[in-house]
Amino acid sequence: MHRAKGQGPLEGLRVLDIATIVAGPMAATLMADLGAEVVKLELPGVGDGLRGFPPHREGKPLWWKVTNRGKYFGTLDLRQSEGRDLFLRMVAKSDVVVENFRPGTLDRWGLDIETLWKANPRLVVLRLTGFGQDGPYAGQSGFARIFEAMGGLTGISGAREMPPMHTGYPIGDPIGGLLGAFAIMSALWRVAQSSGEKGEEIDLSLTEATLRIIEVLAIEYDQLGVVRQRNGNRNLYSAPSNVYITSDERYVSLAGSTNRTFENNAKSIGRPELAQDPRFAENSTRVENTNELDRIFGDWIGAHTQVEVIASFRKHGGTLAPIYSIDQIFEDPQMIARNAIEDVPDEDFGQVRMQGVVPRFKKRPGKIRWAAKGLAADNEYIYKEIVGLDDSEIERYKAKGLI
Repeated sequence: MHRAKGQGPLEGLRVLDIATIVAGPMAATLMADLGAEVVKLELPGVGDGLRGFPPHREGKPLWWKVTNRGKYFGTLDLRQSEGRDLFLRMVAKSDVVVENFRPGTLDRWGLDIETLWKANPRLVVLRLTGFGQDGPYAGQSGFARIFEAMGGLTGISGAREMPPMHTGYPIGDPIGGLLGAFAIMSALWRVAQSSGEKGEEIDLSLTEATLRIIEVLAIEYDQLGVVRQRNGNRNLYSAPSNVYITSDERYVSLAGSTNRTFENNAKSIGRPELAQDPRFAENSTRVENTNELDRIFGDWIGAHTQVEVIASFRKHGGTLAPIYSIDQIFEDPQMIARNAIEDVPDEDFGQVRMQGVVPRFKKRPGKIRWAAKGLAADNEYIYKEIVGLDDSEIERYKAKGLI
């Protein structure tokens, strides 16, 4: 492993991030949060397309600042032979490469897996694509909505009488980022166990990643022939479980599948006797009587403010939560106590606030070093400290448009 600036359990790990948009960069960012030195390389003069995504403040991309926080930012044209050679010099001093080009792209640029392993036999390469490195769809482009649609998530989201719904955020991308970071660390563990172990090439299909998180759908269909349908906000395996509106026109979400939680929920609405009703005595019978439970709980909640509802459920140990907007998350005492939203240094605005490091390590906690920077912000550090170029070489490569 290589010494790198950082704080957390991955201090000393070096990652080369040549991926774009969200999924691949997020996998690398999760490692940066935990101390890895992540070097993000972008095409000179162009940069990652995420820089152009809204929202912006004073022309500066805000989404970009979160998704690529904590990295070093350099530029390099991998399509040119000298750019490839520079990249291989970095590979020799790194542990991981993250990429999301269409299958075969790096091979055409002279950066096939054997060439990468020749530069660094223990290198781990994560390849994220919409459909994987093989199969009839391998060459197709991918976006989060495609992963979500074809991975089964969109089809079960929304009300039955309405069209399928995507979530309000492209959740298929961070799903891939999480699985990608996990896959990298799994591979590094295996490499670390043996001095002679070669590196690993990881093929992560983001459509398959989305399918993977919907655990029960496949076995339900295989064993029961059931094709899961949209069911709105109701939960198919427990009741009552729905979203309800309060008298002040705010929303709460109710959950709970055990008998004990139902008892507490019933006490919360002043109806403890419901737990003794044969229709509601067990979870299976409660599910059969979902409509009646929705009416009972919905009527009580609809007659009280959100504050009153939450207070009663907390008093009686009920399992209900307010449905927060982002401003309410910022104001929530639990989020404040846990410092879930952190102040992060930023080159444009001094300080910006964003989500903290998750999960937390007690002995060696991670740290967000800075919000994502401008194009080529760290070229001097990358090419002097990592590659070992002098000023004249750097200027020569700049003049050629390589960096």
